[in-house]
Amino acid sequence: MNKEELSILIKEFIEKTQHPIKEISTDDKDLNTVWCSVEINDPYLFLDRNGEGVFAVNHIIRKIIEKKAGDKEETQGVIIDINGFQKKRIDSVRSVAHMMAERARYFKSNIEVDPMPAFERRIIHEFLSDAQDLKTESEGEGKSRRVIIKYIGDL
Repeated sequence: MNKEELSILIKEFIEKTQHPIKEISTDDKDLNTVWCSVEINDPYLFLDRNGEGVFAVNHIIRKIIEKKAGDKEETQGVIIDINGFQKKRIDSVRSVAHMMAERARYFKSNIEVDPMPAFERRIIHEFLSDAQDLKTESEGEGKSRRVIIKYIGDL
């Protein structure tokens, strides 16, 4: 699905919730993910309850794309950001990852991050993937699954 088709799909879907879109833009700097920024006047339906609406829109749009793609092509990842909510959330998770990584280095021990959804755990794993003295692993089940940042010393 190209960027124009994706923009039309998102615009039609969100406007069916009676929330007109002020602006929509797509960016595919990352080869694996298309980032869709949507600006609307009244985002509270989507941002209330810690962003459950944004996550639901992302899930539904991904399922529509998968259904349209079928088996003929591999689907590219899509992130729909409404009024900058996802970007702020990602920046916040990266800040936590940085702080916990520094704590692991300072104390030379393993540090557990609070439980979080898979998307946020993946951000931490990717953010710390280049660290030579740290290793990340996910532990736990379901809603209690968390990232462990393990100090492995200077290599």
